[in-house]
Parts: sequence; structure tokens; C-alpha cells
Amino acid sequence: MGMIPEDKKELLKNDLNQKLTTPVKIVMFTQEIQCNSCQGTRELIQEIATLNSKLTVKVYDFVADAAEVKEYGVDKVPALAIIGAKDYGVRIYGLPYGYELQTLIDAVFNVSKGTTDLKEKTKKILLDIKSPVHIQVFVSLTCPHCAVAASIAHKLAIESGGYVKADVISTSEFPDLAIKYNVIGVPKVVINNKRDFVGAYDEDSFAENILLETVSKQTL
Repeated sequence: MGMIPEDKKELLKNDLNQKLTTPVKIVMFTQEIQCNSCQGTRELIQEIATLNSKLTVKVYDFVADAAEVKEYGVDKVPALAIIGAKDYGVRIYGLPYGYELQTLIDAVFNVSKGTTDLKEKTKKILLDIKSPVHIQVFVSLTCPHCAVAASIAHKLAIESGGYVKADVISTSEFPDLAIKYNVIGVPKVVINNKRDFVGAYDEDSFAENILLETVSKQTL
């Protein structure tokens, strides 16, 4: 028996057949010995990849494959990089299960298209971003609002023209980071390790916070 219930698997297969327009590669970094959720993450993405021929999975070892670790810029495991026609900076750290399974599926769909349903107002805000931005979204697998914030962050990365990188991070799997960033409620969004907010902000407010951070950095 797989990780996805059979009834949900059939629905997901239909969605993939309808919405997956171009090939997507899920690149995973693992370290099976010292990573409790790496095996489950690997099984999940490989199961999903069987549902559509446009989906492929590539697995690297976090220690042995140092060149690939550097190439994809990952710094912990399990790590997933969702790659379409190019690398949009879409990352997931931790097992994307529970509500966060939708985060993974949304990322696959949007990376496949290479564009998103963000409002034109939001896209115009992103045009003013001309320096690198690192978004970290801390989530819980049992939080229904977290997937919304995570999906927006990934969409912002896809639409940013390469300036935004968006990491979605499971707080339960990376408690050291949760302590470092004082995560006492989720979703918590941290931008460039400086600006942060808690809650599922609407997309243009999210983008404006990114812009404010880049402007403040440029004026230092």
C-alpha cells in the first residue's frame, strides 16, 4: 500500500493528466541514516511520479553528491527542488504530507506552466524587485492555512524573474530553525532573515513585504 489513499490517488492522477503541460523534475536530497523523514519523502515523490509520464524524480545523497548540493543550493534534508523548464527557486524541506501535500502538487503544476494565477497587481510589484530575495515559510502539516502561504511564496518565486527563492520548511522536522526564527505560530514567513510576519497574507501584501525588504537593503 502506498502513502496516498487509492481514491485520492485517482483524483490526483486525473489532475496531473489535465494540468501538467510540460515535464517537471523533482530533485530530492536525502541522507537516509540521519534523516527520519527522508525515506517517507522519497517514497511519496516516487509514488506521485508513477501517476504521470511528465513527472520524473532524481535522488541525490546530501553528503556524497556535493556538486549537486551546491548547484541546487540546498542546506538540509530532506530537500525537494521542483524544476520545470528552468529552476525557479522552488524548494520544500521536510516531508510534504498532510496539508503540505497540496503545496507540493501546486508547485508541480505551477512550475510545469512556468507562470501562475497571481494578480496583475502582484506581478507588477515583483517587477520592481532587482536584488536577491530569500523567503522562508515555516509550516505545520496540520495547518490548513500554511499551504496557502507556501503556495503564494512559490508563485512569487516563479514570477520574479529569478530574483526570489522560496523555501517551505516543516517546523517539526527542523526545530533548531524554529527556535532560531522564534516560530511560535504558523505559517511564519521570514524574508532575507530580517523581515517577518505570521499568517496567510494576501498575495500583494506578501509581495509588498518583499519589496520593502529589498528597498531597505538597497538604502543601507
